[in-house]
Amino acid sequence: MSLSRIVRCSSRRLLSTYTRPIKVLGIETSCDDTSAAIVTSDRQILAEIVHGQQELHEPMGGIVPTLASMGHSRNLPSVICETLDRAGLTVQDLDAIAVTRGPGLPPCLPVGLNAAKTLAAVSKKPLIGVHHMEAHALTARLTTDSHLNQPSPAFPFMTLLISGGHTLLLTCNDIGNYDELGTTLDNAVGEAIDKTARLLKLGWIKGRRGGPGAALEKAALQGDPERYLSRLPTPMLQRNKSVIGFSFSGIKTAVARLVETDNLVDLGNPQDVSDVAAAFQFTCIQHLEQKLTLALEREIVQLKALAHAYSLPLICPPPQLCTDNGVMIAWAGLERFQAGLIDDYTITTLPKWPLETLRFRN
Repeated sequence: MSLSRIVRCSSRRLLSTYTRPIKVLGIETSCDDTSAAIVTSDRQILAEIVHGQQELHEPMGGIVPTLASMGHSRNLPSVICETLDRAGLTVQDLDAIAVTRGPGLPPCLPVGLNAAKTLAAVSKKPLIGVHHMEAHALTARLTTDSHLNQPSPAFPFMTLLISGGHTLLLTCNDIGNYDELGTTLDNAVGEAIDKTARLLKLGWIKGRRGGPGAALEKAALQGDPERYLSRLPTPMLQRNKSVIGFSFSGIKTAVARLVETDNLVDLGNPQDVSDVAAAFQFTCIQHLEQKLTLALEREIVQLKALAHAYSLPLICPPPQLCTDNGVMIAWAGLERFQAGLIDDYTITTLPKWPLETLRFRN
C-alpha cells in the first residue's frame, strides 16, 4: 500500500472521531495579496485577514513578482498572527493547515508554503496543499445562502472561473475531479481587462476589491457601450464558432487600435474613456455568455444532473471571496481533509499545475 493511501485511510479513521466542527487555517500567497483565514466544517468563517500590495505595484503598472514575494515575506507572519488572534485560537487549536501550492507566481508560492510546512511540522498538524483554482471552484459550497433556500451545490456542477490568469469552464465531478470544457486560447479575461485599464490610463481603485479591473468597471458604469461597440467585434463569432474556448487578445488589440492608431478616443475626455470601457466590458461578457451557452447545450446530453438547460440555478460567491483570499484556501483544504487527502511535509510548489491532473494526485 502506498504512503498516500495509508495517509488517506488513517485520515478517514481520524475524522470519524470528531465530535465538533473541524477548524482549518488557510494561507494564500499565489500573487500579490497576502491572506490567511480560519474556516470550520459547519461553514463558519472565524477570521480572515488580507494584506494588499497596491502601493508596491501600481507605480510599476502591474504586478512585479519579486516585489510581491518580498511583500509576502514581510507581511505573512503578522497576517497569520492576527488571524489566529481574531479567531481567539492558537495553532494547537487547529485541525489542519492548508496552503496554496499552485498555480501562481514562482517567487510568491514558496513564501506561503514554507510558512505552512513549518507551522504544520512544529505543531504536528496535517498539511494540505491546495490547487488555487480548485479553491475558487469550491467556494460556492461554502458561501451558498441557506436562508434563500439555496443548498450547497452537490456534485456534479458546472463552474465558470474568470481571473487575471485563467478563464476556465469546468464540470466539477468531485473533490479533485474536474473536467475542463474550455479555456482561453490566448489572454485570460482578467489580464485583458487589466491591460485595457492601463491603456485607458485609469488610476487603480484602492482597497481589497480594487486595482485596474475595478477602475475599468467603475468607468464602464458611466459609459455608453453603443458608441464604440461596432468597433469591438465579439471574438470567435465566425471562426471557431463551435469551439468551447475563449479569446480576449483581439478585443484588447481593438481597443489599442482605437486609442493609438485611429485616434478615435481622447484619453483626456472622461466620457470617451467611459464609453470605450463600457463597450469593452460588454463585449467580454457577451463572449463569455456565448461560450457558456454552447457548453450547456453540449453538456446537457452528457450530464443529466444539468437537465432543463436554462433553469439551472446561478450561484455567485460574495465578491470579496471571488478575489484571491485565505477563506477559499481554508475551505478547499477542509474539503480535501474530510476526503482524506493529506500531503506530507516534503511537497513543493507547482507554479504550473493543470487542474485536471489533480485526479491523478488523489
